[in-house]
Amino acid sequence: MLQSKIPATVITGFLGAGKTTIIRNMLMNAGGKKIALIINEFGDLGVDGDVLKGCGADNCTEDDIIELTNGCICCTVADDFIPTMQKLLERGTLPDHIVIETSGLALPQPLVNAFNWPDIRTRVTVDGVITVVDSAAVAAGRFADDHDKVATQRAEDDSLDHDSPIEELFEDQLTCADLIVLNKTDLLDAAGIAAVRADVTARVKRKPTMVEARNGEVPSMVLLGLGAGSEDDIDNRKSHHELEHQALHDSGEAHDHHHDHDEFESFVLKLGSIADPSAFVDRLVPVIEAHDILRLKGFIDVPGKPMRLVIQAVGSRIDTYFDRPWTSGEKRETRLVVIGLHDWDFAAVVGAVEKAV
Repeated sequence: MLQSKIPATVITGFLGAGKTTIIRNMLMNAGGKKIALIINEFGDLGVDGDVLKGCGADNCTEDDIIELTNGCICCTVADDFIPTMQKLLERGTLPDHIVIETSGLALPQPLVNAFNWPDIRTRVTVDGVITVVDSAAVAAGRFADDHDKVATQRAEDDSLDHDSPIEELFEDQLTCADLIVLNKTDLLDAAGIAAVRADVTARVKRKPTMVEARNGEVPSMVLLGLGAGSEDDIDNRKSHHELEHQALHDSGEAHDHHHDHDEFESFVLKLGSIADPSAFVDRLVPVIEAHDILRLKGFIDVPGKPMRLVIQAVGSRIDTYFDRPWTSGEKRETRLVVIGLHDWDFAAVVGAVEKAV
């Protein structure tokens, strides 16, 4: 009998939606399945991979976690993802399941399509695409731009040839989903959750299953075993960019084939120890709001504490927790990755964050 294909789950979602938390919870409750993780981040500091390596799950050791930090996976499929998958499939002991966490800025469509690559298609199938949604961010209007204002700006400036990159990306990630997880519902009341459901539903022509979650807690039996075979349905999950390209192609107009991330920028900031992280967080909130920082995450060195402090900020919501002890070969320092839109004042952002220390 032919060996069954290895199922792979793609977990996508915008910056700070809670993808890593969901994966961490899944690993701790995977029912003994041996899981291989491929993690992609926007920026050079691999925070998510470090967090997952520290969770101590026996079914997913450090050797089973592969990090791709050369750019968003949707733009480096041929150069990074396919060779990584080929090496993974050459291992003596194969995983029971593969989980891929995309960058918060990645389009999932090119990644799903990569599973039609000849060397991969015969051995792996996309069990499902799971899109994680920050319900509180949706309720706050993060992805609901003023379309009349955008139309006016486009009429006045010929260089504005597309709608909000954030809103388009959010909708593209929803469009590709087999399962949508409305995360962080504990931050909303019943009316707020209902409004988020209506908002998300209105953005998707396809109608994937939708579940609610608090703190990224979704049973593994819900996340794994969807059996969607998503790579066979890729034509029904086209992104805004693909649909625009198709329309221009049909009209005979030239169009750039590549999706890029010129709308976004990131940098890694290395700081000294921070004696009072609570005060740092309080001072950081107005900095994030003033400079429209989309995402801030990393590790803080707290003097006198043997464990490193993880910091995760989505908008002005900031969480911190100690995850594991600093290792003997690890340099103790505060390292933060900051992500925002390309038109920010880089020097001002750096200066403001440093001043908050």
